[in-house]
Amino acid sequence: MPYDESAASRVRALLRRRSGYAEKKMFGGLCFLMHGNMCCGLTGGGLMLRLGADGAAEALREPHTREMDFTGRPMKSMIFVEPDGYASGEALKRWLGTAATFASSLAPK
Repeated sequence: MPYDESAASRVRALLRRRSGYAEKKMFGGLCFLMHGNMCCGLTGGGLMLRLGADGAAEALREPHTREMDFTGRPMKSMIFVEPDGYASGEALKRWLGTAATFASSLAPK
């Protein structure tokens, strides 16, 4: 599924100044990396976030979220946020900050 280029521009604007930032087309969409580790991404299904198992479990209590299940099996460390869940600039900034903090805690690749 294609990703929303407008959403990609919004994500870029918030992440591109961070150390280790990169982009890569993956999962049929666009992923954003921190020091080689996936931080987040965009697909036709919305915003993917890598939050770790505990962070993902907590985030799933929020509205507009669901488990990430590309293969039919949920990935316990990642979630999807539907577009309504990151429509505001403040919501997107909060989601991306959480994902970037997690990705930055991982050893660089």
